[in-house]
Amino acid sequence: IHQGPKSVLVVGFGAGVTAGTFVVHPEIENITICEIEPLIPQASSRYFATENHNVFHDRRTHMVYDDARHFILTTNEKFDIITSDPIHPWVKGTATLYSKEYFELVKKHLNSGGVITQWVPLYESDFETVKSELATFFDVFPNGTIWGNDISGEGYDLVLLAQAEPTKIDIDALQKRLRRDDYKLVAQSLAEVNFHSVPQLLGTYAGRASDLKDWLKGAEINRDLNLRLQYLAGMGLNYDKPGYVYSEMLMRRRPAPNSFTGSQENIAAFLASLGQP
Repeated sequence: IHQGPKSVLVVGFGAGVTAGTFVVHPEIENITICEIEPLIPQASSRYFATENHNVFHDRRTHMVYDDARHFILTTNEKFDIITSDPIHPWVKGTATLYSKEYFELVKKHLNSGGVITQWVPLYESDFETVKSELATFFDVFPNGTIWGNDISGEGYDLVLLAQAEPTKIDIDALQKRLRRDDYKLVAQSLAEVNFHSVPQLLGTYAGRASDLKDWLKGAEINRDLNLRLQYLAGMGLNYDKPGYVYSEMLMRRRPAPNSFTGSQENIAAFLASLGQP
């Protein structure tokens, strides 16, 4: 989505797969990873180096062992891309990485044209929890978009993506980039997870903030002063019907002609990937 990203901040290391996706991108010059537990990157690098492109030992990687909120609050750095990939908000303390104040902090640390992505689980989450997560994110990023991941045709989790300004996606330009020689590793990485074309990749588009305005009406905004989401997520932990939650969202997805541009052929392929004529 970003036309020329050079710097990335990844919140949370985990298995290193999210951070590792940036290793294959030729433009990236700096990968800053914020992880609160020092043992995690070492263990993940031992067992998942292939899956995460050995990001821990990449020359561009800079590890910061700190609480993400503290790091973002105190650093002067700005980034082209910030990915926030914590665990479920019912885990004590994690809801602070889903709060309005957190997203406002992140917004201040984006360079012009910068992109933020936020992971949202649909599994082990009920409607109230998901609605609170989306409503809070869209309260700070009203131009935000939703990108879905499904397993066996059913929704599983989401990635929320936003920029300060409305996101414009040129399908032709994306396709041209993926065909460049220096993008071979990017194309290979996408193919490993069964994305073999740009329209197919963009077929994960699940809507935008304006599509869900009525659906999210009355949803709790998660704030630092109440962290209501932590309790909502805890009470909804045993509701595990992600496909049902996802289908309710997809029912409200509307065409976004101002967000996607490209040749008639690519637009047609993109719409077909969405199941639209």
